[in-house]
Amino acid sequence: MTAASDLANVARRALVCLDLTNLDDACDAAAVAELCRRAQTPEGSVAAVCVWPRFVAQAKRELARTGVRVAAVVNFPGGDGAIEAVKAETRAVLGDGADEIDLVTPWRAVRDGDAAAVAATVREVKDVCGEATLKAILETGELEDVALIVLAAEAAIDGGADFLKTSTGKVAAGATPAAAEVMLETIARRGRTVGFKASGGVRTTAEAGVYLALADRIMGPGWAGPRHFRIGASSLLDALLATLAGDDGDDGDGGDGGDY
Repeated sequence: MTAASDLANVARRALVCLDLTNLDDACDAAAVAELCRRAQTPEGSVAAVCVWPRFVAQAKRELARTGVRVAAVVNFPGGDGAIEAVKAETRAVLGDGADEIDLVTPWRAVRDGDAAAVAATVREVKDVCGEATLKAILETGELEDVALIVLAAEAAIDGGADFLKTSTGKVAAGATPAAAEVMLETIARRGRTVGFKASGGVRTTAEAGVYLALADRIMGPGWAGPRHFRIGASSLLDALLATLAGDDGDDGDGGDGGDY
């Protein structure tokens, strides 16, 4: 298999695992309509679109009968909201039709020695979610230390998270292969049912391939599909489509310019 065909295979795998995202502060209804349009491509549809809570109902209408799921962020981006407010926000977006919830955990508590706060928050929000998918954002770039990332990941799993997610994309350091490796190894130790989402700075097909390769190595072939593996990004879609069109530049430019 040639390098070009290897990259094309990565692009095909990554496209169907993509959470196409717009969490720009200036996002509006027109931007959400464009996001939903982009979610369906000649090469297939992405796994989900991820939007601010106020756009969930619109995204659900735009994507009706497409099979593309709608994800909404809660407790975003700081992770420091009061739990009752976070639960109310979660109920509201579920009422608007959200299929998935991306929850910012109280990651600062882990740095302060209180990983149990992450487990408690995840548990309470998962109780609200019911069958809806809950992704727990750990903000690994801020935790930095491997031991803290492990503590946060274990706490989120203990709380009932369906996915562990690296970052909000709103801090200086987003997803890194090192953090992804730690998170995937934690999932492997605890059982294969929890998924993984790389978010924050994944812009090129080659970068997406790094995360897919980690998942293949740690979790085994076939695990990294949309049910267990996601990449949250905005401009990555254009890079994947360019790769599939035979453009090996792979610069990742385009999209709405976010860093998710």
